Amino acid sequence: MKTLADVFREALKEKGITSIGTLSKRFRKSKNKLQDIAIEIVHGKGAIFRVPEKTAVAWDLGGNKVDGSYYAYAPLCMMDKFEPVLTPEELRSKLPNWPYFIIDLYHWDKHTQKEKGKICLQVTQSYGLLRDYFTGSELAVTWANDEFKKMYNGPLDRITAHEGPTAEFLKEEGIDEVVLLDPWADEVLSKKDFNVRAFIIGGIVDTGGTKKKTTPKIGEELEKSGIKVRRRKIVLKGDVVGVPDRINRILGIILKMMVEGKSMDEAVYEMQEPLHARWRLRKELPKHAVRYKVNGKTYRVVEKELFDEYSRWLKIRWEDFVKVLRELDLIALERKRIHHLNKISNARIINGKLYRIILLKRAAMLCYNC
Repeated sequence: MKTLADVFREALKEKGITSIGTLSKRFRKSKNKLQDIAIEIVHGKGAIFRVPEKTAVAWDLGGNKVDGSYYAYAPLCMMDKFEPVLTPEELRSKLPNWPYFIIDLYHWDKHTQKEKGKICLQVTQSYGLLRDYFTGSELAVTWANDEFKKMYNGPLDRITAHEGPTAEFLKEEGIDEVVLLDPWADEVLSKKDFNVRAFIIGGIVDTGGTKKKTTPKIGEELEKSGIKVRRRKIVLKGDVVGVPDRINRILGIILKMMVEGKSMDEAVYEMQEPLHARWRLRKELPKHAVRYKVNGKTYRVVEKELFDEYSRWLKIRWEDFVKVLRELDLIALERKRIHHLNKISNARIINGKLYRIILLKRAAMLCYNC
C-alpha cells in the first residue's frame, strides 16, 4: 500500500521535479522529509513553488541531501511571490482511498480518570503513527464526548471525532464491512483482511474487572446495526500472550503488516516492549524446566542458552530474563552442566511428574570436578 510520501514523490516526478528544498530551516532534522512536507501540504499549510534561485538546502526524492533546488516548500502566503507547481488541492486529488482506523470509546465511562488519560495519550500516539504513513486524518474516534475532547492533547481538527456510535459513522461513510481487532477472536488477522475500508480498535485499557471481554460487545452492536464484522486477533507464534495491548501499538502492528509487508511475528516484535515480552517469557520458560531433587528439595532448572533462543523473537534483555527466572523460582544453568546433572541423576515419576533424583555425594563430586 502506498504511503503519502509515495504519492507525493509520484506527483513531483510527473512534473519533472527531481529535488525539493525549503525556504526555512523546517524539516532539516526530519527523518522522513518527503512525508512531513507532504503532510503540511495536504493540511493546507503550504505548497511546492518554483523559486528564482536555488535553495540553500534541498533533498532528492529519496530524501538524500543535494546541492540546492529551484523547487521549494513554502507557506501558502507566498502564493503571490512565487509560482505554485503543486498545491494542496492537487495533492489531495491524488490521494488513494486509505482505510479508516477507528478507536471506539463506547466503554469510556467504565474507566477511571487515570485510565482515561492513558486512552487520550494512546490516541495521540496513534495519530502520530498514522502521520508516519498516511495523513493522520484516517484516525477516527467514535463516541467522542466532551470530556474526551477536553482531555485529548492532540490536534483535534486533524482527526475525525465523531460524537455518535461507530455504526452511525460507518453508514455515513458508506462502509458496510469492517475488521474488529479482538484478542478473543477465532481467526488471525491476515493480508486478505486489508481490503476493508475500516479497522476498529476498542478504546479500552486495563481490561480487567467490568472491562473484561468488552471488545466482542462492540462487534455485537455493529452487527445489530447491519454492519458485517470480521473478528480478527493478532498473535505471536500462535498465541496472543506477548502481543502489545496498547491501542497505538496494535495500530502499529497493522500498519507494519499492511504498508511495510512485515510478517505478523516481525511486526509484533518491532512494536513490543520488554513488559510484553516478559508476559510471554513467563509462559514459555516453565515448558523447559527440569525438576531435580537433592536431599528432598526440588530445584527447577532451565538452560541458560534459552535466553539466546527467545531473544530472537521476544524483545528481552538479559535483566528481563533474570527477572522472570526469579519470579518463577527457576535456576538457569549452562547446557553442559545440565548434561552433567543428568548423568549423575536417576529419573523417577513422583505424583505423576518426572523428577531427576541426585544423591548428595554425586552432587558434591560434580561441584568438585567443576
